[in-house]
Amino acid sequence: MKKLFTIVILPIIIILLGYLIVKGVMKPIKFNEERAAREQVAIQKLKDIRDLQVAYKNKYGKFASTLDSLADFYKNDKMIINMQIGSVNDSAMVAHTDAVRNANKKNRLTDKDLYELYKKGDKNLVFSIKSEINVRDTLLKRDDFDVDKLAEIPFSDGAKIGMKSIVKQVSGVDVPLFEATIPFNDLLKGMDHQLLVNLNCEKDKMNKFPGLKVGSIDAPNNNAGNWE
Repeated sequence: MKKLFTIVILPIIIILLGYLIVKGVMKPIKFNEERAAREQVAIQKLKDIRDLQVAYKNKYGKFASTLDSLADFYKNDKMIINMQIGSVNDSAMVAHTDAVRNANKKNRLTDKDLYELYKKGDKNLVFSIKSEINVRDTLLKRDDFDVDKLAEIPFSDGAKIGMKSIVKQVSGVDVPLFEATIPFNDLLKGMDHQLLVNLNCEKDKMNKFPGLKVGSIDAPNNNAGNWE
């Protein structure tokens, strides 16, 4: 019996213990690898929300209150852009533009007038002009961007990103603020439960949001993400 234990049973126990040790070591490694991959997708989504919010604020002076209104802004609204025609560093183009302006001093050519001349064929003009353009034609023009899924948390089976916007007085000045949040509980859904609990507890102890977050309604932070 002792011989059987030494030759057969003991090696099996050693192999089993070795397997359990390796599995225990690899579990957090695989968890962190999968977490990093999911976070990369979620961070891009929060960056997209930030880009849209900044464009929305530039036009309306405040941040959008819901992700639905932000998606509608992208689909149906317009934004003002400053369009630069020609190069201010090209001395020949600058000289030509000055000559055109001087030849029409009585009419006092505006940049809009120069734009009309440009469209008629004079491509040697230098000026800048404000132009209205569809938001969807200038922002987030990526093949993987889907505005209809803007509010969805990746890998969560349909959970929604949290978003808030307020106008807060800071040093006597009204300051528009917003934040968008993706909790780990939703982003890391289906992953190791105990490691997820440990991660959330770690963030709570550090008084940090247990997930990904961009912006803040507590205080101005230049719309920074907590991953930056």
